[in-house]
Amino acid sequence: MAAFLGGGGGGVSWPRSPPGSALGWEALPGLQIRSRSVEQTLVPLVAQITTLINHKDKPKRSDKTLKAIQQVGQAVNLAVGRFVTVGEAIANENQELKEEMSIACIEAKRAGETIAQLTDVAALDHPESDGQITIFTDKTGVVKAARLLLSSVTKVLVLADRIVIKQIITSRNKVLVTMEQLEKVSTFQEFVQIFSQFGNEMVEFAHLTGDRQNDLKDEKKKAKMAAARAILEKCTMMLLTASKTCLRHPDCESARVNKGAVFHRMRLALEQVIEIVTDSRPGGEHEPGPVSIYTGIKEFKNKVEGLRDNLYLLSKESLRAMLRVVLEHTEDFTDSAYTSHEHRERILELSKQAKMELEQLLSAWMCAQSLKKRDVTEEMEVALLKTCQCMNELQRELHSAATSVATDLLKYHSDHLVLKALKTSGVEGNIEAAAEHSCKLSEQKEQLLEICRLLRHVSGTEPLEITCLHAEDTFQVTGPQIISAAETLTLHPSSKIAKENLDVFCEAWESQLSDMSLLLREISDVFEGRRGEKRAYLSLPRPGKHNANLKALKPVRFDGEEQAKLGKSGFELHKLTLRVDSEMEKWDDPENEIVRHGQCLSSMAYSMYLFTRGEGLLKTTQDLFQQAEAFATEGSKLVSALLAFSNQLEDDDKPLLLQEIEKMVPAYQQLQVTAKAHVQGKSSAIFMKVDTCIQKAKHVLNLLAQVLSLSCKLLRKHRAGNGYLRGHRPWRENGLHAVAKDSSSPAGRSDSFGIKSLEQHVANLTFLENQQY
Repeated sequence: MAAFLGGGGGGVSWPRSPPGSALGWEALPGLQIRSRSVEQTLVPLVAQITTLINHKDKPKRSDKTLKAIQQVGQAVNLAVGRFVTVGEAIANENQELKEEMSIACIEAKRAGETIAQLTDVAALDHPESDGQITIFTDKTGVVKAARLLLSSVTKVLVLADRIVIKQIITSRNKVLVTMEQLEKVSTFQEFVQIFSQFGNEMVEFAHLTGDRQNDLKDEKKKAKMAAARAILEKCTMMLLTASKTCLRHPDCESARVNKGAVFHRMRLALEQVIEIVTDSRPGGEHEPGPVSIYTGIKEFKNKVEGLRDNLYLLSKESLRAMLRVVLEHTEDFTDSAYTSHEHRERILELSKQAKMELEQLLSAWMCAQSLKKRDVTEEMEVALLKTCQCMNELQRELHSAATSVATDLLKYHSDHLVLKALKTSGVEGNIEAAAEHSCKLSEQKEQLLEICRLLRHVSGTEPLEITCLHAEDTFQVTGPQIISAAETLTLHPSSKIAKENLDVFCEAWESQLSDMSLLLREISDVFEGRRGEKRAYLSLPRPGKHNANLKALKPVRFDGEEQAKLGKSGFELHKLTLRVDSEMEKWDDPENEIVRHGQCLSSMAYSMYLFTRGEGLLKTTQDLFQQAEAFATEGSKLVSALLAFSNQLEDDDKPLLLQEIEKMVPAYQQLQVTAKAHVQGKSSAIFMKVDTCIQKAKHVLNLLAQVLSLSCKLLRKHRAGNGYLRGHRPWRENGLHAVAKDSSSPAGRSDSFGIKSLEQHVANLTFLENQQY
């Protein structure tokens, strides 16, 4: 998308086009792309249009190239025609969207025909006699037609996506109607009949929402959808046993309470699913969501480090307020009865230190402003690094406190003694024992809720925060449900269905405890840099396996000036990794060998950046040097992949790429020599080696960003020029419409709106009818 709008090679980039682009986002008024499938389906069309737009700036073309352009224009027009036919069929089947869909189809058809006319060789004059023909004399017309085509096709796809949403809403409504019937039944026979229908409807709903979950672009929404679907899955079995228990013991109040809680929770989960797929909430209110310490520290550090770019953007009161909010949240740890004395004292100490470091930073900042400085002073840089380092230590201490408490309590409750005792007292009809064990379960519930709250503060990502909230909600709701189910069994100790009902709720509790152990491991992995927002790259030897003979390395401490220089270099390295990542996002094929090597290099550079902040997997300077060595080795592999690619290029383009490759080879070699060089003496010599490695890594990344951009453009040109443009996966492979082979399944029936045909015709936009030119 960015390639099309910007006039150069690239992939999909939302939500706005680069400044000065020929085609701005005004071409897509009011359209929001929320699913990966819609976004990715547009990529092949963008690739074709890019070919045409790129040629508009080069009016002189040979006969051979002119015919190639004409074939592209004709292929686009034919594919758009088939696309429009399917779109019109969808419009006829969905009256509420017919008008919008019809208009979009007419616009797409008109734009396709215009592009075909503008690329028609027969319609051109041939005043030249030297074999060179002028094309695209009406540049404005080309851009206008391309913009209209992209806009109208996108509208059709978004409208088709709305039909998928409509399917989910319709499925939800059917489930709600059947639930109401289930809630009112009075006989087993009636219940069995209706529950059978309910089961089928829930299976269909599960298929539709599962596909939608996989297709969502927003990871936060994806985590919310996963939580809602998990509730529905577990509650379906609970609804069965709770309803049967209530039918068996109609006069039992605890059975009615137990059943009512299940229905209530299912309705809330169903409503949450609809809020996610429609991106709305009842009454239009905004969902505030709890604030975690992890998010607060991240935002605070970003603002502090942003001072390097602009000394006059913030006020000192805004930074004080942000730190104050973070420290207020640390009271959840210091006030917790489960936090150890050592952790509590250390958290309080670091909180006090954070205030002091911030005041030192503010003083240096105000001094720099009074001197009308444009860049940070050395004094301010040191204060800035100390502030961020203190926040890192505070975050590390909070993580240690939360995971320590969670590990101990989860291990303590892993034997499920309270649940076993509740079951026994229920079967025995021992009311006093059941009440006693119910109190113990309530205490256990409060402990687990505390764990969830503490882990949420240090979760490390928004999806994991949501998972913590889901776990907290599950314990909060399931605890009282177990107690009401146990009370029913105690009152009716010989009831098999009451016993089965208690077993189901206890299993849900045990399952959530097991999920908590997995959640704890994921949070630790994110904190240690093994997963999360950046793909992990573990290039270092495993302890005790390859480096058993290495002597223990003494930690090296750099002085304030060295830390300031290293911090600035690390910040610049991070900005280059973002630039490289941005270039890789423009590639149509993320599995391309060049892209895979680029991703590895970016991830390793990110680890080196984390080292400059005192974070991540690289703990010592030796770790950094090993990473730099692995970085250089991976770079050599990238060079090999680039050379292989250059052999596929035409003679005119090959020198451009080889020129960039020639710059990369010595850069990797120099980095490898530096990383392997033996250093002895004072810490200043070690610092020089560390700084040199970082500087050379920056140079490599700068070259990498340039070569990725050039290679992407050459690849697109090569594919378009040789007529074997490789298409993106159809929607089904992207996850939105995963259709089972059995057409009788709910997923198989979901194609009644003709969306699968729409996907196939859009995929045709990636091919040029296998014509070589």
